[in-house]
Amino acid sequence: MRILLVEDDELLAESLAELLDDAGYRTDISPSSRSASALSASEEYTLVILDLGLPDGSGLSLLSDWRDAKWSVPILILTARDSWMDKVEGLRAGADDYLTKPYHEEELLARLEALLRRQGSHFSSLLEINNLRLDEARQQFSLDHQEWQTLTSTEFRLLRYLMRHPDRVHSKRHLLEQLYALEQDAAAPNLVEVYIGRLRHRLGRERIVTRRGEGYMLVSV
Repeated sequence: MRILLVEDDELLAESLAELLDDAGYRTDISPSSRSASALSASEEYTLVILDLGLPDGSGLSLLSDWRDAKWSVPILILTARDSWMDKVEGLRAGADDYLTKPYHEEELLARLEALLRRQGSHFSSLLEINNLRLDEARQQFSLDHQEWQTLTSTEFRLLRYLMRHPDRVHSKRHLLEQLYALEQDAAAPNLVEVYIGRLRHRLGRERIVTRRGEGYMLVSV
């Protein structure tokens, strides 16, 4: 799942992106209102974390613009502004949640999970399809209710995305976008083949099928 992090503090943004990466999210960082607006128009995001104090404008104005444009992606405001009036203003402008800095990492992750549940993403710490179980909290999987096995970060991201979108064909390019953030060096398309091969080796080839010329699909039956 892709998150847009709008934060101009470089050190904080990198730290938060690392936290989200460890939790299995893919994060694009935007340090300004202008770049955030451009990214929201060109990329698909599951959720937004928005700071209010941006160098080229107010985060509230950006939030209002998004809502006026009927952009319904859940938005969590993460800011140092902690008065009750600021919170009311942010929520009325269209934010789905409001968290002040400094924050506890576990609380932030819990709030993101709650927003995903509220969105209707059916977020759960345990996914299960055709006797394949994935524990999102521990980044482990189990086949046929046998022992749990640990996944690498990239294996986990790829498998979680496939399990959240079963029986749908995903192109290599689309899967690559789910695995790597915009600011990272461009990844070679064959990396998707490599990680699909790893998952097939661990899960069984029959669970992830290839549609020649189209992409890959995780089958639910």
